[in-house]
Amino acid sequence: MPPPDCQPISVSKEKLEQLFSLYQGRQWVHPDPLEFLYLYSDDRDREIVGLIASALAYGRVAQILKSVSAVLEKMGPSPANFLLSSTDAGLEKIFSGFKHRFTTAQDLIDLLCGARTVCKRFGSIHGCFVAAHRDQHDTVYEALCFLAGELGRANSRTSNSLLPLPARGSACKRLHLFLRWMVRQDDVDPGGWDHVSPSKLIVPLDTHMHRICSQLGMTGRKQGDLKTAMEITRAFRKLAPEDPVKYDFVLTRLGIRNDCDPGELFE
Repeated sequence: MPPPDCQPISVSKEKLEQLFSLYQGRQWVHPDPLEFLYLYSDDRDREIVGLIASALAYGRVAQILKSVSAVLEKMGPSPANFLLSSTDAGLEKIFSGFKHRFTTAQDLIDLLCGARTVCKRFGSIHGCFVAAHRDQHDTVYEALCFLAGELGRANSRTSNSLLPLPARGSACKRLHLFLRWMVRQDDVDPGGWDHVSPSKLIVPLDTHMHRICSQLGMTGRKQGDLKTAMEITRAFRKLAPEDPVKYDFVLTRLGIRNDCDPGELFE
């Protein structure tokens, strides 16, 4: 049985559209790991870059950008070709000194090995995702569970800081951020995954987004888990049924950039 609807939303679509028109542009992206995707025109490269950039998108933004840049520099002009031609031993040698907060070199290596296995088996990360995605699914949840499971097959340990598991109830903010980048296509999100509808996306829920959506009456839940992310997504669907994640970028600008005014939303 689906959970009950959230309380009445205290922001109008008109206000969100005003924010969207102000901040939905590439000039507002920096500092955001999304900017790395703009450097690659091939969808095969872009999805690998997106997976890495979103997986490392936690902690201070300056460190995120530094860590993502360090990984991509070692992968050369085509991260997809680099990965497909790599060996386990080669990856261990190249990334042995990597560290990002509590993410270890082995976490990164396991994720890359998983992505390589997925690409060889399904042709691409996109191919793996759509292998489990069905038109009758209300959201991307089922397909994301499948993708996370396939990516995790190479894990040398029971857990990986870069790969949360949706089936365990996590909001999986970074995985849903990755999906937003790859599925939506506009001035900010580059897209490329044409076989997945934006209407199925789930809001990438972090502490900032949870706080704003609580203030807007989109959830009364205190825990930032999958149930909360789904409740907030349903609230956004009332405003934008075909694209419930449409306002994610502009709302997160209010917490990331010093030149964006949160008062524009609540005034």
